[in-house]
Amino acid sequence: MGNWVENEGLSIFVVLVWLGLNVFLFWWYYLVYDVPPKFFYTRVLLGRALALARAPAACLNFNCMLILLPVCRNLLSFLRGSSACCSTRIRRQLDRNLTFHKMVAWMIALHTAIHTIAHLFNVEWSVQARVEEKGTLAAALSGLGDKPNESYVNFFRQTIANPVGGLYVAFTYLAGITGVVITLALILIITSSTKTIRRSYFEVFWYTHHLFVIFFIGLVIHGAGRIVRGQTAESLAEHNPEICYKNFSHWGKNAACPIPQFAGNPPMTWKWVVGPMFLYLCERLVRFWRSQQKVVITKVVIHPFKTIELQMMKKGFKMEVGQYIFVKCPAVSKLEWHPFTLTSAPEEDYFSIHVRIVGDWTEGLFNACGCDKQEFQEAWKMPKIAVDGPFGTASEDVFSYETVMLVGAGIGVTPFASVLKSVWYKYCHDATNLKLKKIYFYWLCRDTHAFEWFADLLQSLEAQMQERDNAEFLSYNIYLTGWDETQATHFVVHHEEEKDVITGLKQKTLYGRPNWENEFKTIAEKHPGSRVGVFLCGPEGLADTLNKQSISNSEADPRGVHFIFNKENF
Repeated sequence: MGNWVENEGLSIFVVLVWLGLNVFLFWWYYLVYDVPPKFFYTRVLLGRALALARAPAACLNFNCMLILLPVCRNLLSFLRGSSACCSTRIRRQLDRNLTFHKMVAWMIALHTAIHTIAHLFNVEWSVQARVEEKGTLAAALSGLGDKPNESYVNFFRQTIANPVGGLYVAFTYLAGITGVVITLALILIITSSTKTIRRSYFEVFWYTHHLFVIFFIGLVIHGAGRIVRGQTAESLAEHNPEICYKNFSHWGKNAACPIPQFAGNPPMTWKWVVGPMFLYLCERLVRFWRSQQKVVITKVVIHPFKTIELQMMKKGFKMEVGQYIFVKCPAVSKLEWHPFTLTSAPEEDYFSIHVRIVGDWTEGLFNACGCDKQEFQEAWKMPKIAVDGPFGTASEDVFSYETVMLVGAGIGVTPFASVLKSVWYKYCHDATNLKLKKIYFYWLCRDTHAFEWFADLLQSLEAQMQERDNAEFLSYNIYLTGWDETQATHFVVHHEEEKDVITGLKQKTLYGRPNWENEFKTIAEKHPGSRVGVFLCGPEGLADTLNKQSISNSEADPRGVHFIFNKENF
């Protein structure tokens, strides 16, 4: 059970605490509005819908307080890099920031739906009470405020019947207008955040996500109209609603039951969100400041398989293995930032990214760098590039384990390029202090061209390990998943040659997909009693497979082998 918790994206403890706080807030605020005499007369007008609207509102405040924190990347990177406040287990939770961000977003959507539906009933009943025939308690309460020295409990002061009255509230009252605006903004943000939209129409996702500014502005002023009203403490001392409601026609005539007085609830949302909003504002200011620092493109390399490599330099830039940056190219788009894993090593005097050409923005970057031209491009003709980062990821922890499994799929191999380069540099100098003793590297590609840009690095590392008489340090398996054994029969004749005909490496290319169960069992047998780090940069389907294998092949005994699953998230 413990290892299952450790391998899940977010620990069960974190999820249970978060869910528990949501349940507590919902139930607490439900009772606040459903039990005390302060809202007795408000409940007469609105019934249980009052509490059903206010309880999710409290949960919305709580989750809107949390939603910005997981995307404060500089704050998370600072915490992640601080050994004083971050153990390995806590860093693993910080690496799941986007998972938590999405969970909180869905919780916001759920409570928004409950809040909205409850208020639809509240508006209908408030409007209905204003046009109801006199002689009922609801009509008497709705009439309060029409005379001098009276305060109203029914926020709807017009005498317009439904459905026009309901529309009047939605589009003329501050709470109605802001409610409509923030609900529409939330719908657009969530629907444009689906995996299909993000991958195929990233610009749509990028721009609609910035509707969060309108969402938070609307959220903060949503309660300023104070439409939820309760009896004042002074009035409750003179007028007991549980007794006086029976004699509503004699209010003001009987000294024991004076006319009740009401006041609106002060807006509370700003108290919940002002802190995170300030942190996020600081985050954006830091990003803006860093984006203004000069970045020089020193080299552009065109690799096969529609991939280009950008080598860059920036004053004061420091990185760790596996980190990523956000890149903006104003020549392509003045607003869009795109994340890319760094493929260079910290030991190199430049930093680099590999960009696969798969959409409009990457195509624009390809053309802006002159890659569509045959002639040599001068450095001064390179486009201006802005860089924000670097930011920490799970791959930073590779050197914290003695044994690791690195699994890359296609262009997902990029974070491990940085890791393997750094290993190579460490072995070139002095690897005696290196905790990492064994790397199992798996690369899955559909096409042979994808191997070409990475094969040189593997060849260098392979030669270095043999030179140092440590060939067992790196075990790598390259799988050509787009082919099967039948399609690869014409390569069989070359199987006995010293080097693979596709990659030029001593290790032969394999065809099809790995048998992960066998791979995990073999590694478990070779490294009993070890904590094996499993690092993936690849699709969700493969992540699910590796996560399940990490759990099923870990022993219950704390002294046994344990596979710790880590996935890149950005």
